[in-house]
Amino acid sequence: SAFFTGSLLIENIFSLDGLGLLGFKSVIDRDYPVVFATLYIFSLLGLFVGLLSDLIYTWVDPRIDFERRDI
Repeated sequence: SAFFTGSLLIENIFSLDGLGLLGFKSVIDRDYPVVFATLYIFSLLGLFVGLLSDLIYTWVDPRIDFERRDI
């Protein structure tokens, strides 16, 4: 939801037409296929950014690893 809100806010401030505004207008117009498509794209984008940030963590600081350890 942060991606959607951020893109919608930036598009409104700078008068841009983009995916956030398309999603917002489709909700207002009750265009459900477009709503689902924009939510799907934003969800995939969020998953990709999360994965990319995990990979960058290990690249920036080699001490970080995601292996499971018994406590």
